[in-house]
Amino acid sequence: MANNRVYEVMYIGSPDATDEDIVKLNTAIEEMVAKEGGTVVRTDNIGRRKMAYPIKKKTEGHYVLFEIEDSGQTIAELERRMRVNDTVIRYITVRVDEDRKKADKLKAKREARQERRANAARNVRKTDEEIFAELEENQ
Repeated sequence: MANNRVYEVMYIGSPDATDEDIVKLNTAIEEMVAKEGGTVVRTDNIGRRKMAYPIKKKTEGHYVLFEIEDSGQTIAELERRMRVNDTVIRYITVRVDEDRKKADKLKAKREARQERRANAARNVRKTDEEIFAELEENQ
């Protein structure tokens, strides 16, 4: 099992929680991940937003997104802790490293295709210029 997996973990915190509570929860998550041997690459505190549909009769929540690089063991522990935490209304974890590899391959393929087309266009223009030069010489 590879240790270099990248996960995105997003959770929605209760609207009743203060900003300080959310910051405390974020630091607790970061400390837990660091203690388990992982790294938090990025933390985005998106803020208080209206939800698409009510959850537990609440229409707003604090949205937070983490990008974590580690093994699945840490993520399992993180999900367990979120499940029992009253501040967290919903959470989702997505493994993104495989998708990013595919996206990088497609991007490289697309750039190579654009480069080939640009070179072909330059060659066509060069050929056209040569043809016009020959026509002028023949006149």
